[in-house]
Amino acid sequence: MHDGSKTHTTERTPDSAILIGMHEGAKMLGISTRTLWTLTNANEIPHTRIGRRVLLNVAALREWVDSRTKGGAA
Repeated sequence: MHDGSKTHTTERTPDSAILIGMHEGAKMLGISTRTLWTLTNANEIPHTRIGRRVLLNVAALREWVDSRTKGGAA
């Protein structure tokens, strides 16, 4: 019997998240977490610190990749 309440999923995907963690970001970029840490520590990749957490803005990450993409048809 359906009680009319809505079911909410807690699953988060890079397509729906605004900010993602380092592990998820590394996976998205296809690089190791260590390499991603190196890039963020050198301020070479856009990131946000909230408390002790380092998070990546998905839109900024995509723009960062696009700005570094070379070759091919535009």
